[in-house]
Amino acid sequence: LNKHFPLSRGIFSRNRHVVQAVNDVSFDLSRGETLGLVGESGCGKSTLGRTILRLLEPTSGTVSFEGESIFSAPASRIRTIRRQMQFVFQDPFSSLNPRMTVGEILSEPFVIHRESSGDQLKSKVLELLRLTGLPESAWNRYPHEFSGGQRQRVGIARALALRPKMIVLDEPVSALDVSIQSQILNLLCDLRDQFSLSYVFIAHDLAVIEHISDRVGVMYLGHLVELASVADIYAGPRHPYTKALLAAIPRPDSGAMEGREPRNSLLLSGDVPSPINPPSGCPFRTRCPAATELCAREKPVHRELAVSGGISHLVACHHA
Repeated sequence: LNKHFPLSRGIFSRNRHVVQAVNDVSFDLSRGETLGLVGESGCGKSTLGRTILRLLEPTSGTVSFEGESIFSAPASRIRTIRRQMQFVFQDPFSSLNPRMTVGEILSEPFVIHRESSGDQLKSKVLELLRLTGLPESAWNRYPHEFSGGQRQRVGIARALALRPKMIVLDEPVSALDVSIQSQILNLLCDLRDQFSLSYVFIAHDLAVIEHISDRVGVMYLGHLVELASVADIYAGPRHPYTKALLAAIPRPDSGAMEGREPRNSLLLSGDVPSPINPPSGCPFRTRCPAATELCAREKPVHRELAVSGGISHLVACHHA
């Protein structure tokens, strides 16, 4: 899957530049599985999540849901498919209409899809409130009357309304306090187990990703550089960028307390290259301490290094 954004430098400029937000990303997702996507800000995680649900049109490639492409399916099928694929946004305040009560917000999916009306509609909305740990009194209240964690519960309830099979969650806890984060994560885990939901969980916090994910995909400059089970990623990362991310996780360490670098640290130099003018070959080579001439000449492809518990460990690195 590829998603590029054209960028013009002015009305009279003939040169059109392209922001390469997502490049050659491929993965699958099983029923009831959580795939965590992690990487620095600007690496393409959110763009990928929106393209998966066709909130953005891809430059090339496709997304198949239960064997059917969501980009080539007829309009009559798209409406049906969209019921099965939902999105939870990062900001729980701006994603909710401030002029609508929570009851109206949660009723909207049922009304749009002509699912329910009257007492049956209210009963379904109250059930959504119960599932997400909100009181029935929330029915007549507005988003600004709730805390950030409660607003995110409303967003999750809205995504659950039509009983989807897959939900893309774009940094759903990053705007919340740490204590509230754990409550939302536990809620998401409970809902996943109860309804066999599949999640694409986007985050930059590696501790959050480890808590909720079955597999982890590491993104850098629009590329998926490593994909493996959560156990393999955290116990035996193979891509140098993944190693650097994990080395940056704060840990209680006596050596660090004495001013020494933590064990197995990997320090990166330089800045992330521009997605408008990415480097040739490996996208990570300009910051990689192990880069060679081969890395500048050839773009690495995904190689399967090992299989743990039936889950492949894929890495895009010439030297892994």
